[in-house]
Amino acid sequence: MSKIIEVKNLVKKFDDITAVDNISFGVEKGDIFAFLGPNGAGKTTTIKIFTTLLSPTSGQVLINGFDPVTDPDNVRRSFGIIFQDPSLDDELTAFENLEFHGMLYDVPKKIRRARIDELLRIVELEKRRNDLVKEFSGGMKRRLEIARGLLHHPKIIFLDEPTLGLDPQTRNHLWSYIKDMNQKEGITVFFSTHYMEEAERMASRIAVIDYGKIIAEGSAEKLKEQTGTASLEEAFLKLTGKQIREESASVIDQLRTKRRLWKR
Repeated sequence: MSKIIEVKNLVKKFDDITAVDNISFGVEKGDIFAFLGPNGAGKTTTIKIFTTLLSPTSGQVLINGFDPVTDPDNVRRSFGIIFQDPSLDDELTAFENLEFHGMLYDVPKKIRRARIDELLRIVELEKRRNDLVKEFSGGMKRRLEIARGLLHHPKIIFLDEPTLGLDPQTRNHLWSYIKDMNQKEGITVFFSTHYMEEAERMASRIAVIDYGKIIAEGSAEKLKEQTGTASLEEAFLKLTGKQIREESASVIDQLRTKRRLWKR
C-alpha cells in the first residue's frame, strides 16, 4: 500500500513555544488512523497544517502527493474536514449547505444533486433536507457536516474530535456512516478523539502525540502490549501521565489564526 499522508520532520513553533516538535509518520491509503494526545499536545495544530490553515516552521508534509505549502488548492480538493466547532450556516437549509459546498468545489450540477440525495439518505436527513439548520440538534448537525465533508468525493477525511459532546447512540451512528464510506469508497480517515474506546474500536493504527512529539505508534493491541495494560485508555495514561494539561499551545494556535483573519 502507498502512503496518502507523509510527514517528515515536521515542526511548528509559535514564538518560543514548539507546538509540533520534529514528528515523522505516514498514513496508508484506505486506513482509519487515530491521532491521540492530551490537551495542547499538538493534534489540532498538526491537522491545521495538513489542511492548509497553518504553515509549518520546517519539515515536509504531503497530502495525496501534494504539498500544503506549495500546492494548497490540490491539497484542499483531496480532503474533507469536520472541525471541532460547528461550521454550518444555520440560516440555510440542509440542502442549501450541501449545494453551496458542492458549488465551491465545482462538482457538476447533475453529479452534485445525485450526491446530495445519496448522502442525505445515508446520514438519515433526507426528510429534513429543506429545514433550516438552526432547527437541528447537535447530532443532526454533525451528521450533516459528515455529508458535506464527503460531498466532493475526497481521498481523505479529517475529523477533529467529531463526536465531542454527543450521546453514545449518535456517536455510534456517526461512526457507522464513516466506516461505511471508508469501506465502500476507500476514503482514508484521520481523526483525533478523547474517547479511547472509539479509537480502539475504529482505528487500524494509532499515533500518540505528547508535548509535540510522537511518543508511540501502532495498533491498539500493540500499544497495550508495549505498555503492559489491558485497555487503550490505560496505555494512553501510562504513555502520557495522569496530570491535567493546559491547552496553551492550542489556544495560542487559535488566537494567531483569528488574528490573521481579522487583519484581512
